[in-house]
Amino acid sequence: MEISTFSDLSIEQCQRARQSRDARFDGRFYIAVKTTGIFCRPICPATTPKEKNVEYFPNPVQALQAGYRPCLRCRPDSAPGSWAWKGTETTFQRAVGLIESGALQQSSLVVLAERLGISDRYLRKLFQQYLGMSPKQYAQYHQLMFAKQLLHGSQLGISDIALACGFQSVRRFNDAFKKQLKLTPSQVRKTLNVPATYNRLTLAFRPPFNWEHTLNFYRLRVVEGAELVEEQSYQRTFRLGQGKGWFKVWPASANTLTMEFEIEDITQLKQLVSHVRRMLDLDADMAVIEQHLEKTASGVLSGSGIRIPGVWDTWEAGVRAILGQQVSVKAAITQLNRFVEHLGYQDAGKTYFPEPSEVSQSELAFLKMPQKRKQTLLAFAHYMEHSRDHHPDEWLAIKGIGPWTANYAKLRGLSEPDCFLSSDLIVKKFMATQTSLDDSVMSPWGSYATFHCWNKQS
Repeated sequence: MEISTFSDLSIEQCQRARQSRDARFDGRFYIAVKTTGIFCRPICPATTPKEKNVEYFPNPVQALQAGYRPCLRCRPDSAPGSWAWKGTETTFQRAVGLIESGALQQSSLVVLAERLGISDRYLRKLFQQYLGMSPKQYAQYHQLMFAKQLLHGSQLGISDIALACGFQSVRRFNDAFKKQLKLTPSQVRKTLNVPATYNRLTLAFRPPFNWEHTLNFYRLRVVEGAELVEEQSYQRTFRLGQGKGWFKVWPASANTLTMEFEIEDITQLKQLVSHVRRMLDLDADMAVIEQHLEKTASGVLSGSGIRIPGVWDTWEAGVRAILGQQVSVKAAITQLNRFVEHLGYQDAGKTYFPEPSEVSQSELAFLKMPQKRKQTLLAFAHYMEHSRDHHPDEWLAIKGIGPWTANYAKLRGLSEPDCFLSSDLIVKKFMATQTSLDDSVMSPWGSYATFHCWNKQS
């Protein structure tokens, strides 16, 4: 396979990276060994194979489709994700992201295509063009890789893992697992050298990661009862599908976090992991991002490993943005905690962020802010009751929501990489001191530049 068709890496770069086991390339490509039928990460500790026996793939799903099975030593199922190979097709990128979050577990291909604003025929064409397989094939391969991760990293029962990965029965799960991975789930479990801890997973990322910056950012904006920021960990409650739960994350190594969790509906576990990875920006390639900013806007960088600290979803991001209009962070968080205290769902000593339907019925009399802003918040809640999937750019039709509010939601609710908040007061203040810079040089990493600007002024 000519990897340069799908990736920003050449064959020569892949060769050098695998021979040196360079961790910076982990997740950006995969190595398949013809003589063993196994595919690995470039950091695999196994004996380096001869070049004539190697194939390169930009995505583990393509290696699976080609008949290779994942290595049990380096576990390509746990490699950090990379988006570089996906090219510039925005619709395809959105489709992949939704499928990886479990969209085809919850609904049909036709519904997914409608959500993307295209026909299911065109969606199938895109997958053939970029990956050489159907969306359903991609979904199943991704389900199996997630299942392998759960078998390695949790003590969930095999029946629970089957449900969590979208299989309707253990028999179907076992059959698909054995057919594609050439092993049974029980065989994978037996390869573990140490016992796993119940309801814990390992989340890989590509260093650097300034975890202290992420925790400090959350700490200043914490929702009491729903979030908890300790010295080295972040924890929060969530509602997902028809159930609820909580998760807690903390550093485990130089390139992994540990996630502990409880979830009522095990079928939503894949979506939970996708939410957490997006919130903590674990799929970002910081070396590439910082190299670009250093080259084009060196005055912006305030340190290394500063990622996008997201929130649970665009609804929460929108509420935070509306409450934060034209006030300080401290004042906004005071209002936010009052908002959640009065309207949040309480259960067993835990607080859950209120849903749009729970807000739209309130008069918000307990909030100490202008009546116009209360009306904007209520209008937003009514809108999100029926249009929660709509992109924040469409919120501009709501009275009281302007570009800053929509962009803040894109930044923290979607973790979009190129959202430079040029209208933000703190950003404007910093940029006034950088007369040689303009917004365009930040692209395509404007979101990261925003956090560097905020960090400079903190």
